[in-house]
Amino acid sequence: MSTTAPGPRDTDPQVLAVDEAFGQPWDAPDDLRITGVSTVVTAPEGIPLVVVKVTTSDDGLVGWGCATFTQRWRAVVTYVEEHLARLVVGRYPGDIEDLLRLCRFSGYWREGPIGNNALSGLDQALWDIAGKRAGRPVHELLGGRVRAAADTYLHASGRTVEECLDQAEALVERGQRHVRLQVSQPGWGTYGSPQLDVVTDPTAPYPHGWRIGEYLTRTPALFAAARERLGDEVELLHDVHSRLTPKQAVVLARALEPYRLFFLEDVLAPEHWDRLPEVRAASPVPLAVGELATSLTDAARLVLAGGVDYLRCHVSDVGGLTAARKLAAAAELTGVRTAWHGPGDTSPIGAAANVALDVTSPACGIQEGHVYREQVHEVFPGTLRIERGWLRPNQAPGWGIEVDEAAAARFPAGLSGHDAWAARVRGLDGGLIAP
Repeated sequence: MSTTAPGPRDTDPQVLAVDEAFGQPWDAPDDLRITGVSTVVTAPEGIPLVVVKVTTSDDGLVGWGCATFTQRWRAVVTYVEEHLARLVVGRYPGDIEDLLRLCRFSGYWREGPIGNNALSGLDQALWDIAGKRAGRPVHELLGGRVRAAADTYLHASGRTVEECLDQAEALVERGQRHVRLQVSQPGWGTYGSPQLDVVTDPTAPYPHGWRIGEYLTRTPALFAAARERLGDEVELLHDVHSRLTPKQAVVLARALEPYRLFFLEDVLAPEHWDRLPEVRAASPVPLAVGELATSLTDAARLVLAGGVDYLRCHVSDVGGLTAARKLAAAAELTGVRTAWHGPGDTSPIGAAANVALDVTSPACGIQEGHVYREQVHEVFPGTLRIERGWLRPNQAPGWGIEVDEAAAARFPAGLSGHDAWAARVRGLDGGLIAP
């Protein structure tokens, strides 16, 4: 679907009057205009990825941006094509900040992952266009590099400690200096490692329930074994996935102190982020939080309130590159480091935006990495590759990544499997554990 396609809106007098009101508000430096805004949805790894395509009056000048909200991707597509498009078609693409403010505030109620992912797709596509017009990569438009590449971490997981550490050892042999470790436990609540279809307690109301006490015991044991096998040079990380109370978070952090974690991620759900400063003050290991932030202001409060050591936003969830640049500046001024979210549910365009931020900000701490399968490289020519743990930005204009729409169509997106998984994450009493 595209705003350039004919439809009822083209003859509705009220819609035409609104479109006229959104016209160029001041003189543009040239006659370049946005002519269309549409989306491409594809799932070459089985994960729905949403990218926004912005076309211009300069034939062939097209921008691409990441709008991937895997769990609710259809809502993002509708938001982009039915709402944002009519606000920006006919406008000059160089006024990025003004266009984003127009789109953000015009809905009156703002923020949230659907609206911000839609905004991100537009934002990153406009930056791509800006780079292509200048003939330079986006990171040069941000002030240029302060480092040559971003160091990354990858994930190791397993049904057992041994299986997890086998994966970790293989990653280290490939050049990774940072590895996240996750191991399964009985029940259906495991995150980041294979589900064990094992009855946790046959006498409980919910026999497959997740036991927090067991998790608090198994996790330190995993890292004790990791240090013994991997040594002291490898940096180790772990993701709690927002499941602990503030007191439980402190208990886990203190139990992990001997193993010198690089960071402990998402110890509290966002509903309890106001407690992060006290948890951080009691934690002997650095805390990384922010993956579930769905606004620039919420993410900024994490930094300014002193609750985090590493800011871990999903860049498209907070509104895109323009918003994340502001967060990186706040992090730099407060001694916080960035660790942008970047697994397989970030499109290669989004990964390129992460790296542009990493190499241009002194606040960069680490970058979550993902090794894309070859079919992703086919759909997204120019996709970045991790080399010996390092990610370097493309030197081509814009993101240096295009989208092969014919290839994308061969990998249609379906429903995310996250809903079915989340519905089963419950305690022994049957109570839902969120997220």
